[in-house]
Amino acid sequence: MKKFLLSLLLSVIVFNISFAQLDKKIDGIIQTEFNNSNDPGGVFLVSKKGKTLYEKAFGKANLELDVNMTPQHVFQIGSMTKQFTAVSILILESQGKLTVNDPISKYIPDYPSGNSITIHHLLTHTSGIKDFTKMKTISEIAQKEMSPKMMVDFFKNEPVDFKPGEKLEYNNSGYVLLGYLIELVSGEKYEDFIRKNIFEKAGMRNSYYASDRKLIKNRAYGYHKKSEGYVNRTIISFSVPFASGSLMSTVEDMVKWQGALNQNIFLKPEQIRKAFTKYKLNNEEEFTYGYGWHLKEINGVSTREHGGSVFGFKSMAVYIPDEDVYVIGLSNCDCHSPTQITKDIARLVLENTKKQQ
Repeated sequence: MKKFLLSLLLSVIVFNISFAQLDKKIDGIIQTEFNNSNDPGGVFLVSKKGKTLYEKAFGKANLELDVNMTPQHVFQIGSMTKQFTAVSILILESQGKLTVNDPISKYIPDYPSGNSITIHHLLTHTSGIKDFTKMKTISEIAQKEMSPKMMVDFFKNEPVDFKPGEKLEYNNSGYVLLGYLIELVSGEKYEDFIRKNIFEKAGMRNSYYASDRKLIKNRAYGYHKKSEGYVNRTIISFSVPFASGSLMSTVEDMVKWQGALNQNIFLKPEQIRKAFTKYKLNNEEEFTYGYGWHLKEINGVSTREHGGSVFGFKSMAVYIPDEDVYVIGLSNCDCHSPTQITKDIARLVLENTKKQQ
């Protein structure tokens, strides 16, 4: 018994040393970019099998009020919104209200070439529709309150960039269209559909459709960096990015999101699997975007990744399914990108996990 207890004690000591070393290495990776406690900052979290291995905040959540960042602060997550939009489409498909192979003309009869563009094309960025963020006239609507239909009308008559399914080209317009379809098919506002069908079911109590008017507890304020110093972020109407980039969340809520996906809270395994499948272009070439996630690899191990960038904020998350490891970083200055940092942390945790196996 004594030998067993001694062995157990030694293994605990070794684990704690290993964990402390990992913690220190993660700190070092983050502090290459987030190294000034008086600047806008960010929050980083690492979880494995649902348990938090690392969670720390850096810098300030509000410069004017001198408020330190905490893990509970709420950030705009930008294009990570696309994950929620894609899963919402699959929820509607599971309810028999649409299929991903439906042409968009089934729901928007007057959409140009709508017979040849499917929901699948929108989900996978292979539609060829003009990305509204690249249109010169975007500044004319950036601060206007736009209905989903107004947003679709804004870009729908633009010349297409290529034929549907011809190639992969990241496209925000496609996800605005998906948000509009969610409203048309469900009979609910996109904001309400996400709240009821995702946030509430996953227990994400600190996640929202973004608003500058509503009082949001623990809101992190967004910043730009100019030659003369930091300035408050440019104000845009959240109705413009809409279903392509207008959600807000915390690192802890995003872990709940990943956990709910793993536990099939929203969809059956065969339904959610569609989001994580690599599809093919018309020429049979495989590409690495599913429905709302980039499907990539770290050291030959499959990952699901996505980032986001919106005025004043940047975000990035990497999930490693084989190890059930989730790494997320959120920043409240678009001058500080968590993208490479998050990838480097994921690689470090993966390598550390492999050593322990």
